[in-house]
Amino acid sequence: MAHTISDDCISCGSCASTCPVGAISEGETKYVVDADTCIDCGACEEACPTGAITAA
Repeated sequence: MAHTISDDCISCGSCASTCPVGAISEGETKYVVDADTCIDCGACEEACPTGAITAA
């Protein structure tokens, strides 16, 4: 299951820079995870300063 990013996202980009497969990109109001690309490694979850990323 891919990780998801909640509305608590502050668009800092920490998650995108740590994703080893480039599954995270900037959306209109927050960053988003491409579920088809995500390998569920959890690196983004650990990098998020607001705890906005969780396993789906």
